Amino acid sequence: MKNPGEQVHIDNVKKGDLASFAFLVDKYKNMAYTIAVKILGNAEDAEDVAQESFVKAYLQINAFEGKSKFSTWLYTIVYRTSISKLQQDKFRFLPIDEELTKNYDYDYAVPQMEQLQAAEREKFVKEAIGKLPKTQSLLITLYYMNENSIEEIEQITGLSASNIKVKLFRARKILGKELQFLL
Repeated sequence: MKNPGEQVHIDNVKKGDLASFAFLVDKYKNMAYTIAVKILGNAEDAEDVAQESFVKAYLQINAFEGKSKFSTWLYTIVYRTSISKLQQDKFRFLPIDEELTKNYDYDYAVPQMEQLQAAEREKFVKEAIGKLPKTQSLLITLYYMNENSIEEIEQITGLSASNIKVKLFRARKILGKELQFLL
């Protein structure tokens, strides 16, 4: 399901329109960063990879044929750039940064008490997701938070559909146990 308005921006970028590219960057920057930070576990590296991925996308925009959603194509670039960075730094291990939590805000219209409860639940869910192995954490984020389909995740990660389903199943089980423990 392609977004026709988005296609206009993509076509304009192919013609050199930087404003249209800025629109696409603004639309996808949070999830690009989230994917990178899930893989790299480091806010600074994730920012660098997200920026590098957008530069690659801009330089390779003519290679985008529209056979998949633009977001799927872009997230594939982010995923591969993150994996490449991870392989370069494979002996450097860093904890997941708190920057990740900035991307998920609840609606301001929620009454104060409910907002506190929602913030507490959000904290526990993020803490539980943070304890998952990186691949499972990324898959949970793509599937549930970004609402990518299994096929899109397959394109982004290169994992088979059955492997994705197994990893999601295992991640849900771990999350369930972890949340039960935390709550």
